[in-house]
Amino acid sequence: MTADVIVAGLGAVGTAAAWQLARRKARVLGFDRFLPPHDRGSSHGGSRIIREAAFEGPQYVPLIRATYPLWAALEADAAEPLLTLTGALYVGAPDSGIVTMSRASAEAHGVAREDLTADDVRRRFPAFAPEPGMVGLLERHAGLLRPERCVGALLAAARRAGAELRGDEPVLEWSARPGGVAVRTSRGSYEAGGLILAMGSWMPQFFAGIGVTLEVERQVQHWFAPAGEGAVLEPDRCPVHIWEDRDGVIFYGFPLLDGAVKFAVHHRGEITTAEAVRRDVAPGEVERVRAYAQRFVPPAAGAHLRSAVCLYTNSPDGHFIVDRHPAHARVVLVNACSGIGFKYAPRVGEGAAMLLLEAAAPPDLLPFGLSRFR
Repeated sequence: MTADVIVAGLGAVGTAAAWQLARRKARVLGFDRFLPPHDRGSSHGGSRIIREAAFEGPQYVPLIRATYPLWAALEADAAEPLLTLTGALYVGAPDSGIVTMSRASAEAHGVAREDLTADDVRRRFPAFAPEPGMVGLLERHAGLLRPERCVGALLAAARRAGAELRGDEPVLEWSARPGGVAVRTSRGSYEAGGLILAMGSWMPQFFAGIGVTLEVERQVQHWFAPAGEGAVLEPDRCPVHIWEDRDGVIFYGFPLLDGAVKFAVHHRGEITTAEAVRRDVAPGEVERVRAYAQRFVPPAAGAHLRSAVCLYTNSPDGHFIVDRHPAHARVVLVNACSGIGFKYAPRVGEGAAMLLLEAAAPPDLLPFGLSRFR
């Protein structure tokens, strides 16, 4: 056989899986349709939030707690900063999902947090302008990751461990063989004992045969120059922040990094495909996000600098999928996205490797199996 395991997709999760497989002495061959790190999928954009409190559900807290040590190990191995702790602030009405669900997950798992009034938020963080009646939830053990650096560090770590990783060679199809799989790429055919499919927004075709529909959503990230005093936007004075307005729109932003402040709206994007996604950004999209910045973070709403399109790959219930293919035990399917996946990538990749090599997923990944859709 060509390899013990083939990994299809070398974004954050696939590269993490290749790293963990190679650390376990498996012969690994990995493929990506582009040259990672790249900006065609979901593992880019200069910054990604990492946090313990999870408004998506308390099942994510054990997963992120198992992930933090892996980021720390990768950072030490890379000898460059990948993670910056800034704290995270969740702001909305007292009954908003962003506040109530973040608090519920924090309470369920003992995540340290602090409840703030709107006046507390304004006093503690001069960049922010919560509206009357809003409240805040502050979590200290949170911050931001640098995705391009992270993927680069994962690629380097996987290669040092012995993985062979190839870009510009997309996986086109696979089939089961006795004792393993056969994989066809744009350049050739290969055989391996197992396969991990972690192709992000190119995954829907591989889920179609098992009755689970994945939906690709276009998202746009925007960068602005500071409009006011830049010091109040520095990472030591401005945590990463997530807001929910009265209409249920979730808007999030980052402190000042590399001379720019980044903002985006979470979800509510166009449904598309990885091949057909519209990469241009209309002026109205910029102004929509600038309006949120002017409302909630006025010192950051300066000149528009640039925008970039990112892709969410959403599962039917908005949660991760990490499990064996129901008809082929030597194939692991991974969709750890739905707009929240990057921060968990090292642990999801490790869990996929364990599922393939050790026949069982770690407990923190058990909530994300396919059985919930049957």
